[in-house]
Amino acid sequence: MSKTWIRAKLPEFVRDVFRGFCLASRQLSGQFRRFDEEREVSYEVLRDLLGSEMSKGLLWRLKDTAHHVFRNDPDCPVEGRFLDWGLGYIFHETIKLLEDTYQKTNYAPWFREMRDSSDLHQAAKDIAGELFQVLHQTEESMDREIDRIRFIMAKCRQLLPIYLARHRGNMLLARLLVAQNELVREVFAEEYRDLIAGIYGNQPELMYILASQSLRQGGWMEEAEAAVAEALHLNPAERLVLQEKKIIDNWRARYKS
Repeated sequence: MSKTWIRAKLPEFVRDVFRGFCLASRQLSGQFRRFDEEREVSYEVLRDLLGSEMSKGLLWRLKDTAHHVFRNDPDCPVEGRFLDWGLGYIFHETIKLLEDTYQKTNYAPWFREMRDSSDLHQAAKDIAGELFQVLHQTEESMDREIDRIRFIMAKCRQLLPIYLARHRGNMLLARLLVAQNELVREVFAEEYRDLIAGIYGNQPELMYILASQSLRQGGWMEEAEAAVAEALHLNPAERLVLQEKKIIDNWRARYKS
């Protein structure tokens, strides 16, 4: 792919990176909570998140898209390069977690059964006991891998508002923030306000205006009308809000009368 084409598609790629980060964060966080409670994670969930060279999963696609975005951004901001590294780190650390999960899920029960077999010679049982310590260390490795992924995810949540501020006019991003607001709030939690303030400053209504414009251009007029209503609620005197509302009102008068 040429850099010219990638830069022309940058608004879409930026949106895709943000969406991918939110979706991956939700799935990973769910697995990490399970590990906290049960000392288990799902091998199948991690495998599907990663995918393979021939069938890339969400995390793999996120890593690749991040490379396209942050290595071809004309401004080449430092925070973008940090995000590129961070998302790549999450991908590779999850690969390690997947392998440790496989060891813990498949080999540990089998090894424990063999170690405790009554037919095992005492000398072999002693050696098996020593070898079993390696499998015990696998769970300790999973602890460390999960801690590292959680840490990088947290730093990415802090970096994203800084980077996305330069993309505050991105209609596709705004539309995603509105359409997938429940997902975004779940992932960012108490940091949600910082996210919106970081992108839109003291104009949070801009998110809804841009979303309305994108929806309207795509023919989703009722959804655009709902977005305008949110913008109007936030700042009823803002000129851009009133302009967008007038366009929506004219559409309603023309096609709903």
